[in-house]
Amino acid sequence: MKWDKFYDQAYNWVLTVGPKILLGIFVVLIGLWLIRFLKRWMNVHLVKKNITSSIRPFLVNLVVITLQVLLVLGFMQIVGIQMTVFAAAIGAFGVAAGLALSGTLQNFTSGILILLLKPFRIGENIIAQGQEGTVTLIQIFFTMMRTFDNRTVIIPNSKLSNEVIVNLSREGKRRMDIEMKFSFGIDFNEVKSQIEKSIDAVAGFLKEPVRRIGVSSVDTDGYKVMVNVWAPAHGFQDAKMALQERIVEDLKRAGVKLPGVV
Repeated sequence: MKWDKFYDQAYNWVLTVGPKILLGIFVVLIGLWLIRFLKRWMNVHLVKKNITSSIRPFLVNLVVITLQVLLVLGFMQIVGIQMTVFAAAIGAFGVAAGLALSGTLQNFTSGILILLLKPFRIGENIIAQGQEGTVTLIQIFFTMMRTFDNRTVIIPNSKLSNEVIVNLSREGKRRMDIEMKFSFGIDFNEVKSQIEKSIDAVAGFLKEPVRRIGVSSVDTDGYKVMVNVWAPAHGFQDAKMALQERIVEDLKRAGVKLPGVV
């Protein structure tokens, strides 16, 4: 008798729950197929959008795992499994993890934004956190740069996303400003002519935008001459030192006295 009752209950359970299980399995199979299709589409689409290879696998896996979790939860909902306990556990775990990893999560989120928005790229010269150098590596949690005196600086990405960043090489060219002071006894036209010859003698300077040489200010003991000339962003400091050296030597050779260089 007990076996008959058990079979009856099992039969009723199959009739009641069986269709839900079959529907859940069907939904899971369709969902897995759609997730695989979406994964292939994302890989192709992200490559076309020139998304950096450092972030492509992460974005694809994040979307895939999120959809898989939702698919499992959907299956449980269809079958009729109560999710109250699971929701409470996930909520408690999320709060604890958020408090413990708040700083790390800030760096993580900032790294994603940097890789997507690209305020700077590897190989560009930037000024950030009081450091000037060339970006050598961009990771999810930190960015590495090499200063011009060959120091390696590692900056958390949260610092870079919340502070001002000066990108020195994004535009491809920079304006060089050199200011020099002369006494009133020195003819400005002679100085200007000599400086123009010095600029022409140093290779690497751009014809456009047009250079400017003029009197920037007048003091009681003399006047100051400002030189504005454009140069490629990379190698800017080398070009500036070469030009300043050439100007000083050419002016001395021409007999022009330099009371001071600003």
